[in-house]
This record gives sequence, C-alpha cells and structure tokens, in this order.
Amino acid sequence: MEIFKTNTIYNFMAKRLPFMMLSGLILIASLTLLMTKGLNFGIDFAGGTIVQVKYEQKAPIDKIRSILSATEEFNNASITEFGSPEEIIIRITGSSSDLNSDLGDTISALLIKTGKHEVRRVDIVGPKVGGELREKGLMALGLSLLVILIYVSFRFEWRFAVASIFALVHDVTIALGMISLFSVDVNLDILAAILTILGYSLNDTIIVFDRIREGVQKSHKTVLEDVVNESVSRTLSRTTLTSLTTFFVVVTLFIFGGEIIHGFAFTMLVGVVVGTYSSIFIAASFLVQLKFSVANFRVKEAEKLKRQKEKDKLRAMYEQGTV
Repeated sequence: MEIFKTNTIYNFMAKRLPFMMLSGLILIASLTLLMTKGLNFGIDFAGGTIVQVKYEQKAPIDKIRSILSATEEFNNASITEFGSPEEIIIRITGSSSDLNSDLGDTISALLIKTGKHEVRRVDIVGPKVGGELREKGLMALGLSLLVILIYVSFRFEWRFAVASIFALVHDVTIALGMISLFSVDVNLDILAAILTILGYSLNDTIIVFDRIREGVQKSHKTVLEDVVNESVSRTLSRTTLTSLTTFFVVVTLFIFGGEIIHGFAFTMLVGVVVGTYSSIFIAASFLVQLKFSVANFRVKEAEKLKRQKEKDKLRAMYEQGTV
C-alpha cells in the first residue's frame, strides 16, 4: 500500500526552521511544566498503599471521602473511580506501619455504612522501595540513551548519533510534559511506555538515516538538503503506515483497555505521534543544522572502499601463494 508516491519529492528542509522553532516552544513548555508542576509519582515510586474496592451499586465517592478524611490514618487518601461507577481506587500516601494488621479489613470496616462492597486488592509499597525503583528507572533511561548514542555512532557518523539522541530527548521530554500536564500517575507502566517510545522513535529515525546514508552514497546530488528531502520522501509511506497501525492499536487500548493501562496507553499515544513527527521533521533537520558534509562523507567512503579492495587483493594473493 502506497499513501505517498515514491517518485514525488517533498521539500521538507525548506520548512525545517519553522518546525524546529515549534519543537523548541513545545520543549520549553514541557520543561516549564516539569519544573513547576512536576510529575505526579504513583505508589510504585513514591511509596504508599492502593486499595481497590467494588460496590454492588454506584460507589458513593463523596460519602467515602468524608468518612476517610475524618480518620487520622486516612485523611490524606485520594479516592477515584476505577473503570466503572461501582469500582473505586483509594490511594494512601505512605505504607502501613503495622504489617500484622490487614489494611483492607480496616478500610472495609470504616466503609461498612456506605453500602455492600468487597475489597478486591491491597498493594503496599514502602517509601524506601519506591525511592529505589525511581532511582533505577532513571538509571535505565540514562543507560538506554548512552547505549543508543554508542550504537548509532558506530553504525553511522557522530553527527547522526547526536541528531538521533536530540530527537529521542525531544520525544521523551514532550511525553513527560504531557504526563505532567494531565497529572498522569507515574509508575512502572509509564516507565515501560517511555522506554518503548525510545525504541519506537529510534527505529523510525534509523530507517530514515539509513536511507539518507544510502542517498549520500548513490545519489548524484551534492547538497545535503536535496538528499534528505529525497530520502525522507521515499520513507514517508512506510513511516506513515507503521505509525497509523500502531496508533490505532494504542487508541483501542486507551478506549477499551480499562483504568489499569490507561496511563500506559496515553503515554504511548503521545509517543507515537511525537516520534513520527520527530523522525520526519526533527532528526533529519538537526542533521542538516550540524553541517554534515556530503562531499567529505563520499571521500571517506571512497577511501574505505579502496582500503577494503587492497585487503581483498592481498588476501587473494596470499591464498594463491604469491605473497
């Protein structure tokens, strides 16, 4: 299936400065949100307790909130609907100090006047464990970026590596900004979504860079902007189809997947849109801004090919016994 004709060349680089300015404004807005509003760390990272309660009728959230706020142990509890009007999640900052007591039974006893219900699960994460998870999550993110930088540097040229890392940081920062804006709880699912975005965005960027490198090697064009326009235009159908397929799957998860994976699906939605945009408009544009030289690259490739031919010639002479 071909959405865009492969023989049509779109002049993306003519609009690279407006797109980079737009990305810059969104990045500044995202960083401002992260510095002022911050991230709403969930139980996994902040520590605390989650109690899931299911009622036979619609849960009386106002009455539940009133009862719990009158109790010193649970006066900081957050009560939200979970998937349906009959089911709620109670989030309590900090974990129970008495592990011998059943927190579910305690809350169930307090809520006995609110209607017939059952406690479906109780998850407790200590603050120390939450801090360790947060630290290891940030470490995983940093190591991922470092390994990607090393991989792209070996596979391409250092300017490609810097451009790809810039595109990845661009995608992750905007995704985190949207998470902050909509107050999505940051937990292990969100971390998994961020790491998935890294892989998804990198895959798109690598495909575009592969085509750019191929264009530099084979095209008769000597201006980098022309090579980039041709390369991005020829990968446009593939990028669009892949992104739309992923987008429809994630939208389905977001709408029908339930509250448990709502945050994951939301983060992936943002990541797919931003990752597709950055692989087309940002990564290649940043490569142009880094002054990648088509002529120098072709000279280096010619020298590399010459050395390889000399090695092959020496190997052949050695195998024939003439060396």
